[in-house]
Amino acid sequence: MSAICVYCASGPVPQRHVDLARDLGTALGEAGHTLVSGGGNVSMMGAVAAATRAAGGKTIGIIPGHLVDREAADHNSDELIVTDTMRERKRLMEVRADGFITLPGGIGTLEELFETWTGGFLGEHDKPVVLLDADGFYQPLLRWLADLRGEGFVADAALEKLQVATSIPDAVTRVTRQ
Repeated sequence: MSAICVYCASGPVPQRHVDLARDLGTALGEAGHTLVSGGGNVSMMGAVAAATRAAGGKTIGIIPGHLVDREAADHNSDELIVTDTMRERKRLMEVRADGFITLPGGIGTLEELFETWTGGFLGEHDKPVVLLDADGFYQPLLRWLADLRGEGFVADAALEKLQVATSIPDAVTRVTRQ
């Protein structure tokens, strides 16, 4: 089975987003996948990890030391890695994952998505990058990216590297398709 990195919010968000994270974790665990996450046990990040474990999957949490208390480190992870920096966290998340799913999130989530997506476009990795847009959360971003393409700032080949899914089953299928 695959190790799937999930990018998502670790701060207070509406319950529907926490529920989406929980449902994704359940799907990953039931399919026998390992979750790679940012190592927090709160909000969406905590929900996806707890649900993955509850459904029989394994979890790898990777968190920088300065966030251990702030994001309440997920000490229930099957493997919890504490790094010195955010850059090291992201590097290890990318190395340990076979693919990536991005759920709703803020600037940290977007930064992780864009870095991973750009790395794939530039040939640094050949892992699937999936944006889960289950309820239209990312529609403004997708419209902006289309506008950027129209202006020549984003290549069609780059947009093709970002797979957009509208449901959890679609996202899991896309991220595990090799």
